[in-house]
Amino acid sequence: MDLRSIFLFSLSVLLSAAAGIVSSDDWSLATAAPTSAPSPTGVGACGYAQESDYLRRRWAAVSGELFRSGAACGSCFEIRCVDHILLCLPGSPPAVVTASDFCAPNLGLPSDDGGWCNFPRNHFDLSLPAFAAIARPAARAIVPVQYRRARCERNGGMRFTLRGSRFFFQVLIENIGGEGEVAAVKVKGTIRAGWVEMGRNWGQIWQCSADLIGQDLSFEVTGSSGRRVTSYGLAPSSWKFGQTFEGKQFGRAD
Repeated sequence: MDLRSIFLFSLSVLLSAAAGIVSSDDWSLATAAPTSAPSPTGVGACGYAQESDYLRRRWAAVSGELFRSGAACGSCFEIRCVDHILLCLPGSPPAVVTASDFCAPNLGLPSDDGGWCNFPRNHFDLSLPAFAAIARPAARAIVPVQYRRARCERNGGMRFTLRGSRFFFQVLIENIGGEGEVAAVKVKGTIRAGWVEMGRNWGQIWQCSADLIGQDLSFEVTGSSGRRVTSYGLAPSSWKFGQTFEGKQFGRAD
């Protein structure tokens, strides 16, 4: 290889690194944009209150392709800006974000010009701190990104907030570590024998029609990988609707 070829090769490597052109092994392509609030109500399509400690900074509203009717609520994604020298931070540093809301489609606009969350696009509306972790401050626009699933690191156990009424029992489950997703939930009282299966109402809110008032409550949570965590005697018989209890947490997989 002559000196000119060596120079051109070295220059191409430097420009690729500066532009954030990185290996795509086990990464998928998407787009991302900054947003200041996930929902006018401050709750979002997953049911999470935005004052939750792990949502205060790096959260994302995801398109329907990623949201999967709420199944993705609580899951974590590693995301990095790529292939744009003007918008991406040098070296394409990754950031881990929590899926906490749904990015609704805009069917009145083309998918590549305003309808960024239209099916079947993969898109992330990122909180401002999350967006600033991967893109330049002046990049207040759509940026190309790569993403992959990541482990959710949480402090403490899962949190169970009891809702509903006597014959419409609901629970919001959040602060889920590991895979972050919940695939199935069961609840058990102390009067009726056996576990009662709950169904997803919306987001990460689960429901059943059992009357559980005045009973100690236990919960079994199954993640998307099939792993289970059971919190026995989580709530005492004196529990009230609106109370939150902290249970066990998914540990690291062996």
